[in-house]
Amino acid sequence: MELCDLMKNKATAILMAILAAALFGISLPVSKLLLVKIPPTLMASVLYLGAGFGMLAINIVKVLSKREQIEARITKNEMPYIMGMIILDVAAPVCLMIGLTMTTSANASLLNNFEIVATSLIALLIFKESIGKKMWIAISLITLSSLILSVENLSSFSFSIGSIFVLLACLCWGFENNCTRMLSLKDPLQTVVVKGFGAGIVSLIIALSLKQYSTNLLYLSMALLLGFVSYGLSIYFYIIAQRELGAARTSAYYAVAPFIGVFLSVIIFGQEITISFIIAIIIMIIGAYFAVVEHHKHIHSHEEATHEHRHNHSDNHHTHIHDYEVKSEHNHVHTHEITAHIHKHTPDMHHVHCHLLNGEGF
Repeated sequence: MELCDLMKNKATAILMAILAAALFGISLPVSKLLLVKIPPTLMASVLYLGAGFGMLAINIVKVLSKREQIEARITKNEMPYIMGMIILDVAAPVCLMIGLTMTTSANASLLNNFEIVATSLIALLIFKESIGKKMWIAISLITLSSLILSVENLSSFSFSIGSIFVLLACLCWGFENNCTRMLSLKDPLQTVVVKGFGAGIVSLIIALSLKQYSTNLLYLSMALLLGFVSYGLSIYFYIIAQRELGAARTSAYYAVAPFIGVFLSVIIFGQEITISFIIAIIIMIIGAYFAVVEHHKHIHSHEEATHEHRHNHSDNHHTHIHDYEVKSEHNHVHTHEITAHIHKHTPDMHHVHCHLLNGEGF
């Protein structure tokens, strides 16, 4: 039963990651169009505000419908990650929007896959998330596929200034993805609202201080809508995926986003599909295969831990007893007892144990 549940949860998480990628993939070519009338820093602000307003509206509808709250709310214990997430979410899109003004949306879309490498290395070195051999192969191939089309001059391997700003954005998002992972057990709707308004308001203050503003209501409205779809909904699905897959693996599946951006750039801007692009797609598919077939199973121990999040009792991790009957998912503060067992698992927030030789059991 546990193996069946794990496979189902992993499949759902992979679907959420790909859906998040598809929604974000729309943002780069459409943002390229909107940047004609909206300055870069203001554009970054409006995108996040669109996410904040859109997800807040969904939350209001949820409250008015009087649906039971089964997600854990954010507490003061998560504030360091909240602050880090907001600061990085201010820096990343500003760098990306500046980069978009200096390079093509296709180039920015593909180079955006550096986020995978940044996220994985930060997850490994700082947050101690284990990454196995197959996942490293997947990450390497996915990165290679993006580099093939991201390098401006293949003979000298030189990058444009716009590409440098895109890389800086990816580095910021790499840190941000790991901060978000630490919030993945909390209400994803609340997280996106906080992220959207926090990053949006700070970016707006910066934009106004730089005298970057626009009075084009049509373009601003379209940017808000784009922010809701490509940032709000995308981040929401991304957080759900991180619950099961961890930061590095979610980023690997999220690598679909740049290629969606390129396809849209071909349609919108008439950019040609080259042989290099076809080769990159093939390498990307091979990389995705290694990410999907990766399995991690070994004897591992769980230390005693007390926390609060949405859960059920169908797995072997939530074995606490209630004095009332519980059949479905629910939320409350609960304690995990010390236990050791063996089963297939991903580096979610319940599996942050260390590994010998980095990858034991892969």
